[in-house]
Amino acid sequence: MHGLMQHEPMMISDLLRHAARYHPRSEIVSRRPDGVHRQTYPETERRARRLAQALIRLGIAPGDRVATLAWNSHRHVELYFAISGIGAVINTINPRLAHDDIAYIADHAEDRVIFADVDFAPILAAVVPKLAARPRHIVFLNDSGDIQDCTLPASISVSAYETLIAAEDGDYEWPRFEETTASGLCYTSGTTGKPKGVLYSHRSTVLLAMAVNAADACGLRAADRLMPVVPMFHVNAWSLPYAAAACGASLIMPGRFLDGASLAGLIADEHVTISAGVPTVWLGVLDHLRETGQRLPSLQRLVIGGSACPPALFEQFDALGVEIRHAWGMTESSPLATLAAPVAGVDADAAANQRLSQGRTIFGVELRARDEKATEVPWNGKTQGNIELRGHWVATGYYRMPKGTTADGWFPTGDVGTIDPDGFVYLTDRTKDLIKSGGEWISSIALENIAVAHPAVAEAAAIAAKHRKWGERPLLIVALRPGASLTKAELLAFYEDKVPRWSVPDDVIFIDELPHGATGKLLKTALRSRFGDYFIRAEDVV
Repeated sequence: MHGLMQHEPMMISDLLRHAARYHPRSEIVSRRPDGVHRQTYPETERRARRLAQALIRLGIAPGDRVATLAWNSHRHVELYFAISGIGAVINTINPRLAHDDIAYIADHAEDRVIFADVDFAPILAAVVPKLAARPRHIVFLNDSGDIQDCTLPASISVSAYETLIAAEDGDYEWPRFEETTASGLCYTSGTTGKPKGVLYSHRSTVLLAMAVNAADACGLRAADRLMPVVPMFHVNAWSLPYAAAACGASLIMPGRFLDGASLAGLIADEHVTISAGVPTVWLGVLDHLRETGQRLPSLQRLVIGGSACPPALFEQFDALGVEIRHAWGMTESSPLATLAAPVAGVDADAAANQRLSQGRTIFGVELRARDEKATEVPWNGKTQGNIELRGHWVATGYYRMPKGTTADGWFPTGDVGTIDPDGFVYLTDRTKDLIKSGGEWISSIALENIAVAHPAVAEAAAIAAKHRKWGERPLLIVALRPGASLTKAELLAFYEDKVPRWSVPDDVIFIDELPHGATGKLLKTALRSRFGDYFIRAEDVV
């Protein structure tokens, strides 16, 4: 027997229609080089409908891939909704990737049109002539389309975004189709080989948007003013533009200005209440606040993910009255899988540990950890296992590649961790980043968190360096804060009583700046390549 309930397919366009109809006063604010641009959700929806008409006029049909190379802005929001809204697939490309990776992604996706901010014209000039699956149109996200020093093949038409949509009347009805229709295509950053495409659906995207707004997740409300610092080219900006539309929250888009002073100024000027981004962004904001004495009275909550959040960051934002919620996920989980919101009934020590964890799953995702024999490990907070996921917005595999899940349908994340009795996940490392010394496992994340807690340390990375006796030993690579001084002996003494003696790094190397990948994560592959033989070379010299 079936229930007597209406059934409507979950459409991404419905999120924007809802925001425009029921939250007409909420706005999308974009900071641009020429000033601040504002528009309401009704204005955004009208412009998105005109964009939908323009896409159809350019020959885009359901299932076609349309690429973006763009910062966080109102125009990028319009692209999010219009491309998927007509049944096409938005392929957000990370402009920080190497040119060869960008070319690979555009070819692999077979992008028909590319929308790009003018900042990225040099990237297009370098990449587009190399493409086998050459796009037909390039649309620059500006008023005129006049781009100097950007030579493109004559077969490609070049136009300006505002001119393109101005030719349409907006008399367009969003089509209805199966909710399992593909909506977005995001590629992994390619740190372990060629980038791999994750193909989202309307259903998965809408379900995640609603889950993000749950009180124990990001907890967005219509009255919030949300600033996604996480780029819209990085896993759909953690689904925040969709979640904001679902609840009617205003969006404050920072564009390309992501330094501490610019972000702090925008938070203050636009009365931002919630923001989200990787730890390095907030370290820059803290440095600015420390130097200037500025306060951010409107800011209530930060969602931090992308890499492990150092305990020191929690403490410093606690002092400012700002709550941090630690989140974790991956491109393959759309990305939100777990989030560390407070839980009742635990003592103060347990609560402190849990908020530093990666959190527990939100409804819609399941999580388990299995050992090397594929046996699920107990939830005791001690036994390590390989973390696996399944759920409504978790991938089954990669675009145009074989199935990627286990035999029983779980997705292997490549992360290692423990799970406590309350379901909180504590990642101890990536599988490839664990340090195995004399048969004992050492967590690089634990060593890094201790180092970053030192007031002189800006960033730290612990890697496994080859060792003739122990197989591997931890080597710590550190970048200091501007003007700070610190010796190796002082930093190693900071580890006393924090980890077992055999876990303390054998040596410390100070460098000016740690390498980062296209998504802002530390590039440990580069550090291992440079310093992986450090202890062996030192022995040979002796």
